Amino acid sequence: MAADIRLNEVKYENFYDLIKLEVNETQKNYVASNMFSLAEAYAVVASGGYALPFGICLGDKPIGFLMIGYYPDLEYARRAFDDDEEIPDFVAGSYLLWRFMIDKEFQGKGYGKEALRLALDFVRTRPCGPAARCWLSYEPENDVARNLYRSFGFEEQPLPKGWDEVPAVLEL
Repeated sequence: MAADIRLNEVKYENFYDLIKLEVNETQKNYVASNMFSLAEAYAVVASGGYALPFGICLGDKPIGFLMIGYYPDLEYARRAFDDDEEIPDFVAGSYLLWRFMIDKEFQGKGYGKEALRLALDFVRTRPCGPAARCWLSYEPENDVARNLYRSFGFEEQPLPKGWDEVPAVLEL
């Protein structure tokens, strides 16, 4: 059941199981691979930034992946964004639900909803520092993601200049 879901730190012992996880073929354009995400997390942390990757586990079995980022201020956001991308007001002083996926074999069972609840509970502890909000973004045609995030209170924002994904914000 969804109650057996937990977030585990990424360690060498679960790394290979996490990078093997995949979404359905029709969802592959919606999220980066877990291998890319873990490489990105390493590069961000090595550069003095904030990336918190987690395995989503059913008991001890990895069934998904999520990654949280933190934007303490506008200066940090400027370093993280491309020059042609607008940095909306909601970014500075926020957490980002950067990646979120459930393996294709485990979708549709409520595990994603429970994992999102756990991720938001974790964010509310403000593990990296103070923040007023959590935000995320998703492909405009991804109605499953839109509906899940909306059910947790995320509110869509206008599409910023240079973005191709819809941002949504949750006040903490």
